[in-house]
Amino acid sequence: MEMNQKLRVGLTQGDTNGVGLETVLKAIAPEGVTELFTPVVFGNRKLVFATANAVKGETPVKFQSVPDAASVVDGRLNLVPVGQGEIVPQYGVPSPESGRAAFESLEAACEALAAGDIDVLVTAPISKEAIQGDDFHFPGHTEYLQARFAEEGEEAQMILFNDDMRVALLTTHLPISKVAEAVKKDRIVEAVKRFDHTLRRDFACERPRIAVLGLNPHCGDGGLLGDEELTEIRPAIETLRDAGVIVFGPYAADGFFGQGLWREFDGILAMYHDQGLAPFKTVASKEGVNYTSGLNVIRTSPDHGTAYDIAGRWEADPQSMREAIYKAIDIFNARVRYDEASANPLAIRQQPDKKS
Repeated sequence: MEMNQKLRVGLTQGDTNGVGLETVLKAIAPEGVTELFTPVVFGNRKLVFATANAVKGETPVKFQSVPDAASVVDGRLNLVPVGQGEIVPQYGVPSPESGRAAFESLEAACEALAAGDIDVLVTAPISKEAIQGDDFHFPGHTEYLQARFAEEGEEAQMILFNDDMRVALLTTHLPISKVAEAVKKDRIVEAVKRFDHTLRRDFACERPRIAVLGLNPHCGDGGLLGDEELTEIRPAIETLRDAGVIVFGPYAADGFFGQGLWREFDGILAMYHDQGLAPFKTVASKEGVNYTSGLNVIRTSPDHGTAYDIAGRWEADPQSMREAIYKAIDIFNARVRYDEASANPLAIRQQPDKKS
């Protein structure tokens, strides 16, 4: 990105039978948006214009249509057309067509991100069922992006956050029947270390305090209700403390969130998807953002799904999408500052040899 160029934010259309494109257009419609960043929407041209017409209200969405991401015009709402022909949405249900359209948008945006034509990526929700195919065989965005953009030796990590809470997941899209076998000491150690680095680099936390949740009810009650806390989680915490990480736990999830202990920490590691996301979404309401850390690029998304139940009614709230856009920009800037500060440490000056 050139010094005087505003950040270019790539936005995918998501599943075309859901609310993703609606929330994207509502989020970038307000006047003055292009003074803050340059939106680049990757979507089916006819569908984007039809959706823009449906949601325009008092603020028309006026696009600069460009042939590709390399031709983006700063200071305008840019549309990079993807896919061929006309898409007729079947709002409220997943379909092969909506899944294919979601993949085409995601693939085009990722190509632009890899080429440096956009600076950050914000993805609209997909249907994990509809998007499956020869080109996409992943449980979700996180795993797909890891395959494309994970830094060497790194594993992508799902982090849900707002201004008050950051929750990372040890396991993401894993059946609950397989969670216990995935809760291992080494995996916890690596997950917390990655989380600690992300909090420092991408969230500007100088000395992050991290809480680790237990797996079993009441943290296993000394082994009566499960022994993973004794055999895997506590040993992992001890190893992390020896390595200088500021980490506490394990905490029983119900008491931790119910008593408001989460307010005392910069980050929380949950053992599985719903353990962390259910309380987070209760607290965050419409302001939650999903962030994929461990990548050499910045990607965020709103913390909600396709919302098929209200798709096509034009009543979806764009607040989470709006937050995802601005948080992606914040993370980009935080990472730049961190990398610049740590790129050229002062060299130790060698003392000249004394001549005899």
